[in-house]
Amino acid sequence: MDVSVTLWVLTIVGLAALIAVDFFIGRKPHDVSIKEAGIWTIVWIALAGLFGLGLLVFGDGQAGGEFFAGFITEKSLSVDNLFVFVLIMAKFAVPSQYQQRVLLVGVLIALVLRAIFIAAGAAILASFAWVFYIFGAFLIWTAWKLIQEARADEEEEEFEENKLLKAAERRFGVADRYHGTKLWIRENGKRVMTPMLVVMLAIGTTDVLFALDSIPAIFGLTQDPYIVFTANAFALMGLRQLYFLIGGLLKKLVHLSYGLSVILGFIGVKLVLHALHESGVHVPEISIPVSLGVICAVLIVTTITSLMANKKQAAAEAAEAGTEGAPKDSIDA
Repeated sequence: MDVSVTLWVLTIVGLAALIAVDFFIGRKPHDVSIKEAGIWTIVWIALAGLFGLGLLVFGDGQAGGEFFAGFITEKSLSVDNLFVFVLIMAKFAVPSQYQQRVLLVGVLIALVLRAIFIAAGAAILASFAWVFYIFGAFLIWTAWKLIQEARADEEEEEFEENKLLKAAERRFGVADRYHGTKLWIRENGKRVMTPMLVVMLAIGTTDVLFALDSIPAIFGLTQDPYIVFTANAFALMGLRQLYFLIGGLLKKLVHLSYGLSVILGFIGVKLVLHALHESGVHVPEISIPVSLGVICAVLIVTTITSLMANKKQAAAEAAEAGTEGAPKDSIDA
């Protein structure tokens, strides 16, 4: 898809305006209700849908299909980010009324860092076609690691600060408590960071680790930097509302890792096939409609099996509780 500089500028200005509106509406710290989170989640998904339809109408069918495939993939992968966001919020004991502001700025930092990643990835792929082999192999390896982690019976995870964050804390110091939404304060004559700024940096920089698999994944669906960027932008910009909407339901998605591993493995194979095709080897290539169908099917199946597994576990726990209570009931009778 041929994208002019004007369209790039208009798109970035439009996204910046949406972020400004989002910031203005949520500028006052407050606890986000399920209703508010649900409404804004629908709004962001609707905006992404309208943008994709715009590509279909004013661009071409392939561009629109690539955007929807990329958006759904990035959205599903970003849900995995929410697990870590929950850990970060707990680690820094973020008051509930400030969590909205933390996520807004943290996601904005993540979006800027991802834009840098996308620009670098597009330049590398344009110059070296063999990088597709590396991206494909990396995604297949990541898929295998996800399966191993899902099968491992691990204890509850804890968030560990990265080296960049630790260095910033040592260099500037951190206040011992939150000071509203302030990012910097003066303490004993010295300017120090507040925990609010530390949490924002933690969320923004931690997302870079997730970008290491999500960016190659979307490049496996499209090599158009414009579509890669916009799909990432719309997926990330609605992430804050999704956090409050399904934060309590995350643990119920017990098969999410399996679903994401299948998606990453599928895209990895697609990348390898594309690399072979570019090298002159006659192999079948996976089309965008097929990719979109596989991604949607995997997510639907994963959700259904997760709900079934939770229902089965709840029934087993109820039966076990009933069995344990039976002797006491008999004595009382």
